Order: sequence, then C-alpha cells, then structure tokens
Amino acid sequence: MRPAEVIKEMKELRESWRKQSFHYTNEQQKRYDELLKLRRERVNYFIKNGLVSKGGLRKKEVQPTPEES
Repeated sequence: MRPAEVIKEMKELRESWRKQSFHYTNEQQKRYDELLKLRRERVNYFIKNGLVSKGGLRKKEVQPTPEES
C-alpha cells in the first residue's frame, strides 16, 4: 500500500470515528491499528536512514572577550 493511500484511509477512518460519537467498531479499530503500524514503520525507516529534517542549526554567537575590545 502506498504511503499516500495509508494516510488517506486513516483520515477517512478518523472522520467516521467523529461521526460515530468517537467510537470505532471492532473492524474499524483493527484496520486503523494496521494502518498506524504501517505508518510508524515508514516513519522509523526515514529516521533510521537520516532522511528526516533536523531543523535549522543555530550558530553560537561569539561574544568578544574583554581582551579583544
């Protein structure tokens, strides 16, 4: 199953969850758990292979020492 399909189906299940007074049927719960497992495996793959952005690195500001000023 392609990653986009996993996310789309998870979204549809969450939508039905809201319409059903925030309860899944047993079948829906099993399917959601399967999709969640697939999603977590994919995310862990990206993390292990260094494919996740770490955000911008902040450079330390060099403060002049009293000798330099």
